[in-house]
Amino acid sequence: MAEQRDWQRLLAGEKQYFSSNSRQCAHTLGDALAELILYLDPTLSRPRVVFCIGTDRSTGDCLGPLVGTQLTPLASHYYHIYGTLDDPIHATNLAEKKKAIEETHPGALIIAIDASLGRIDQVGQVTLSLGGLRPGAGVKKDLPEIGDLHITGIVNVGGFMEFMVLQNTRLSEVMKLSNQISRGLLYGYYRAARRKPVASLTFQSSATALDAQKVEPVWP
Repeated sequence: MAEQRDWQRLLAGEKQYFSSNSRQCAHTLGDALAELILYLDPTLSRPRVVFCIGTDRSTGDCLGPLVGTQLTPLASHYYHIYGTLDDPIHATNLAEKKKAIEETHPGALIIAIDASLGRIDQVGQVTLSLGGLRPGAGVKKDLPEIGDLHITGIVNVGGFMEFMVLQNTRLSEVMKLSNQISRGLLYGYYRAARRKPVASLTFQSSATALDAQKVEPVWP
């Protein structure tokens, strides 16, 4: 029996998880992204900003700038893209960049992109959630929240010496995540612009609502 649409978990900011090892990762991420973009901006009239956070000086923390660099030649007609390997957004300039973007694109729909740390079984997962992202929380940094929705890639295991963990993250894992996120953002716009998101986002009825739990969407 088909499950009913369930927006409560999405509106509460619960994360959706997508495996970067799946051949369908970019498509399922894009489908979900299209749903959320159209929920926040049904007429697609708001400027769309992709706000990529991170630094090229740390392997694990370069996910955001990699996504920005990959998207720039492909998606600059669809999104305003900030944060690249050449011009990264990081702890020392994030507040300034956020203010400048909000002044340049008033009322923009901001999609924040960042690396994150998680449990060992979550490494390699892409997450998507409504609401703002608080960058640097995993390494105990107090930075302003950014975004109407956010996407993260879980690059390594958290819980101990996070700064060193990020420094020693495999670049291959970060590249795989950035490729899937970049493709998902492109496909998400394609779906939203043609008003063809999936019929609904529903969840496994047996899944719990814990943020830490991996909850896979069921696609009708």
